[in-house]
Amino acid sequence: MAEIEVNVEGSGPVRVAAGATLLDVAAAAKVEDALVARRGDLLVDLTAPARKGETVAFLSYEDEEARAVFRHTASHILAHALTDLYPGVKLAIGPATADGFYYDLDPSAPLSDEDLPRLEERMRELAAADLALERDEVSKREARKLFAGNPYKLELVDEIPDKKVVVYRQGDFFDLCLGPHLPSTGYVKTLKLTAVAGAYWRGDERNDMLTRVYGTAYRKPEELELHLARIEEAKRRDHRTLGRDLALFSIAEDRGPGLVYWHPGGAFVRDRVEIFWKEEHVKRGYELVATPHIARARLFETSGHFHYFLDHMYTFEVDAIPYVLKPMNCPMHVAIYKSRLHSYRELPIRYAELGTVYRKERSGTLHGLLRVRGFTQDDGHIFCTPEQLVDELCGCVDLARYLLHTFGFTSYDVELSASDPKRPQDYAGTAEEWARAEEALAETLARLELPYARMEGEAIFYGPKIDFQIYDALGRKWQGPTIQFDFNLPHRFGVKYVGADGAEHQCYMIHRAMLGSLERFFGTLLEHHAGVFPPWLAPVQLRLIPVNKDAVPYALELAEKLRAAGLRADVDESDGKLAAKIRTGELAKIPYLGVIGKREREAGTVALRRHGGEDLGPVPLERLIAAFQKAAADKAAAVALESGAAKS
Repeated sequence: MAEIEVNVEGSGPVRVAAGATLLDVAAAAKVEDALVARRGDLLVDLTAPARKGETVAFLSYEDEEARAVFRHTASHILAHALTDLYPGVKLAIGPATADGFYYDLDPSAPLSDEDLPRLEERMRELAAADLALERDEVSKREARKLFAGNPYKLELVDEIPDKKVVVYRQGDFFDLCLGPHLPSTGYVKTLKLTAVAGAYWRGDERNDMLTRVYGTAYRKPEELELHLARIEEAKRRDHRTLGRDLALFSIAEDRGPGLVYWHPGGAFVRDRVEIFWKEEHVKRGYELVATPHIARARLFETSGHFHYFLDHMYTFEVDAIPYVLKPMNCPMHVAIYKSRLHSYRELPIRYAELGTVYRKERSGTLHGLLRVRGFTQDDGHIFCTPEQLVDELCGCVDLARYLLHTFGFTSYDVELSASDPKRPQDYAGTAEEWARAEEALAETLARLELPYARMEGEAIFYGPKIDFQIYDALGRKWQGPTIQFDFNLPHRFGVKYVGADGAEHQCYMIHRAMLGSLERFFGTLLEHHAGVFPPWLAPVQLRLIPVNKDAVPYALELAEKLRAAGLRADVDESDGKLAAKIRTGELAKIPYLGVIGKREREAGTVALRRHGGEDLGPVPLERLIAAFQKAAADKAAAVALESGAAKS
């Protein structure tokens, strides 16, 4: 029998029979955990035929791309189960997600969370049947016949530019899909459906509302159990629930969706964040500015936002003159800079503002504090010479890292978001300007020895940027600081300075947001700390709990002394039992509780407990005050009192 040779990355050349599949190649190379193959830049099915002389790489579950294929196959198993149990269902799309998958559908009958166990059981049956997933290419005409009566699939078919359409089959089920997929359904042994929700077709609220079924799939039961535990912990940390339970903020449909009302506790934490932000910016040479909430539309016509951003802007008229609610602060900072001509000796000029902006977000995209219509942007704009650019960028990165660490975010990824060279029409500026800008950002990260990923096509229209993707306590990724280079606004507004030669020169401009929006950052911070803010941020740092009525007067006296020393302390004067009072304090997420009884009154101490139940023992009042004051001054995550040390 004729043989061919295939080169396997990491294993070298192997010989297989002519007509063998890549699955046969993996077996010959003794790669036991392959899920998908990479051929050049493309991922392909293991069932694809091997090619003579080609080089392939096999990806296992440890590879993110392979995990996505694993979960995408699980979504096809879900779709198969849906068509089996709900004849007449119209399937839409079913992609993999970061930790699972979903399928959007137009159901033939109402679908709810109560239906998930039955669906799961059918999915397990299909997985146990070990049905082969077969890739097939059909003409568009045949595809229209296959998906006749399903407007969602027909819309997708019509948008495919190629003459052929890819369809995957498993048993009697078929679906429109580019792939790749696992060789068979039997690879997916551990799965779980997690929720039923609504979703607009293609995320557009003008389209039909569909039903979305969420699920996840793992190799092993213990991995699934860990994931489900993370889901429960994420629910416990959900900033919307914590915001309600701790009375930090509220958002209500009747007051306007996407508009945040800050309650006293939340406003206090926000104020502490703002004070720290302003102090740190002033230390680093920024000048604080403030700009109006509205502006004439022509300001944003000049900036280019009317062309690129109009769908997200609120517009209105005053005396028949077009105005806007400002969607961003940058054109207004440019206006302040341009109020007079500056010399090169004055540069760099750094402006900073906590400016509230407004964006017309679709109702279906709003999500707690993370996606709102009115928010406060921690904006900063730097006007500098070309020679100062990289130094200023380095200063921005240094400030971003300092702020993240202070708020407790020590793990993050750095990305350089670049333009898509295939779509120059999406960006302002010339190819040469983009190349220079991206080079400056890359030089900045190299100088600071920060590893980063280059993200093609992720830049915004006016320039490339450095993005921080931060990880919270659960390992979830959030959008963090962003540092953007802009050659668009200086050109459009004629932002210049007088150089040493006496001539006017084009300014370079940096946009940077260290926290993003205060609303989104607050939500991130709240979930990261599970509602238990570090003492320097907490509205109440210490609650004193008298063990009985006799201890109340001493507790009130002690609270006055603590407040006089700058601590935020209160007293639980309720008639409940000690255990109930402690539980109430724990539910209120107060960082520290201090129990006061006869022994503490006589010794002049407080029996201190950290949130979560850790007993720090009796602490003398003077030491308690000093420890809290030091934690506040250092922006520390906890008061520095070692467990048990206070007793000695």
